[in-house]
Amino acid sequence: MKIALVGQPNSGKSTIFNWVAGYKSATANFPGTTVTYTGSKVRLNGLVAEIVDLPGIYSLAAADAAAEAALDFLIRREVDVIVNVIDASRLIRGLELTLQLIELGRPVVVCLNMMDEAARTGVHIDLEKLSGCLGVPVVATVAAKGDGVSRAFQKVREVVHNKIVPAEIPVSAPIARALFALANHCNGAAVKLPDRMPGLVVPNRLLFLKVLENNAAFVEVARRHAPDVLLEAPRQRAEIENIFGRSAPEVISGERHANALRIFEQVATIGKPYLGWRDKIDRLLMHKFGGYFFLGFILYACFNLIFTIGAWFEPCLLAVFEVGIAKLPAWFGGTSLLVSMLSGVVQGLGAGVAIVLPYLVPFLLAMAVLEDIGYLPRVAFLMDALMHRIGLHGTSVFPAILGYGCSVPAVMATRILRSPRDRLLAAALAIMVPCSARTTVILGLVAFYLGANAALAIYALNILVAAVAGKVLSKIWLEITPGLIMEIPPYRLPTLRMLLAKTWWRLKEFIVMAWPLLIIGSAALSLAEHWQLDQAINHLLRPITALLDLPAATGTTLIFGVMRKELSLLMLMQAVGTTNIAAVMSSAQMMVFTLFVVFYIPCLATITVLWREIGKGRTLLMAALTLILAMVVGVLTRAAFGIIGAGF
Repeated sequence: MKIALVGQPNSGKSTIFNWVAGYKSATANFPGTTVTYTGSKVRLNGLVAEIVDLPGIYSLAAADAAAEAALDFLIRREVDVIVNVIDASRLIRGLELTLQLIELGRPVVVCLNMMDEAARTGVHIDLEKLSGCLGVPVVATVAAKGDGVSRAFQKVREVVHNKIVPAEIPVSAPIARALFALANHCNGAAVKLPDRMPGLVVPNRLLFLKVLENNAAFVEVARRHAPDVLLEAPRQRAEIENIFGRSAPEVISGERHANALRIFEQVATIGKPYLGWRDKIDRLLMHKFGGYFFLGFILYACFNLIFTIGAWFEPCLLAVFEVGIAKLPAWFGGTSLLVSMLSGVVQGLGAGVAIVLPYLVPFLLAMAVLEDIGYLPRVAFLMDALMHRIGLHGTSVFPAILGYGCSVPAVMATRILRSPRDRLLAAALAIMVPCSARTTVILGLVAFYLGANAALAIYALNILVAAVAGKVLSKIWLEITPGLIMEIPPYRLPTLRMLLAKTWWRLKEFIVMAWPLLIIGSAALSLAEHWQLDQAINHLLRPITALLDLPAATGTTLIFGVMRKELSLLMLMQAVGTTNIAAVMSSAQMMVFTLFVVFYIPCLATITVLWREIGKGRTLLMAALTLILAMVVGVLTRAAFGIIGAGF
């Protein structure tokens, strides 16, 4: 059994998926695209089912790459049942998508989510009436708490077992005549089309309706499978326009909206909204002046909490691995090749456990809390004015925020921007912000040795440099930037299970992808030192390290940093021969090294995604610009420390 979760953004669709799939989910690309979806095989009362969490869509009119991929999945894949997740507090808008999904002619279960939020806003919904109006089962859920999720999937089993297919949504007489004409009198000749077009799993009626709406995806389908339909469609659109005085797409969309409104009026009663603690908090956090103060305070508190936790664990864990490394020669004899390789392996393993995890785990957990509470969209709203000053709009802050976790999804998130120019600038800003790997370097080196305030200064400088760079790039690629239109979701209390699941999901990338590279890289550096190859690499990169006044041994670490940013710090400890960096590098050198790592060439995974998203030429240009920017920032930082005499 294959289940597709479909819903509008912020409807709680992914939360429901996480309750069902737990830790067993996997991310994959839609064929022929870079758009990802999440899927999992689950057991529902003894029945194995494949559940797919499709990207959030507002309608079957694909408006971006993610919506196009989701629509293509729905019209070309055999799906046994569609679980339509609706935000109950925004029922009218959600019903418009539901009415389109019913037209797909497949079993549908409506998951009326966030019922607690609807009640808070004064909306009370009669589930039985709604189910009768739509002709499909309707289940109330509060996904954040897991309430009703099991009941919803029991209904899924029932509709699949009983093969319950919803009835067609009625349309006005002129639209019905147009559909009949497309089906039976294409190009002036009566034709008999199959019930479903070859390669499609949607009824012809939906295809004809979408062709009348001039939907690009369905028009392309008709061009391939039923070209006669396209010859008749203009005549039918003209007839509809003559009758209603409006275009066919406007008429059909208007009827759908009227149906949604009619259903809402039949099933919902509006009472007095309850203004609770969330509304009072929003007045403070979204205040036009005070909102920025609270934003700074929240980020400062999160940063210090992450640093405190990491700094407490790091020395204890490092000591354990240092003891093991010190005993390797005695266990395996002398300074043999085997000892060098094993030493590198243990150093790589220990670096991941002792340096990365103490900072990465609390960082990812803090990001999950801010995301699940609903604060991150409010950050985008607050940042809209600032983003406009550098030639973008508030939506562009989403990739930047994701960039604090990982640059790869941050670059992919630029697809939400409609303008190619905006996508390019947003990608440039996203790769400049410190990802979790670079955060590990900042916290594990600067914060640990120079204090939390020095690390915060790096973040402040990073924001300033990114803003200036964005302003310069926006002047080079001039274009009028649209305003920000976005949905602010309600505040929600996250559950511990969901927070841990999301943190583990993001941490798994480091364990599966970065940790093996870390161990292999550490072993490779140990072998290079054993054969003295590291000296040749350091000599080759000496012009860069000398200009930055860094120890010559740091050259090899910068090479490894292109693979994964955290490798720069971990290889640094191995390259200089001690975990006490302060013994071999001054405060200025640690600051310069960290800033260079923060700004210079993105990691290989990010470069690969950039290559796909913005092209080879622009990717190489961006890599070159970040290297130049890192050199400029590093040299200026060195000069600043030289002026104030801090450690030089």
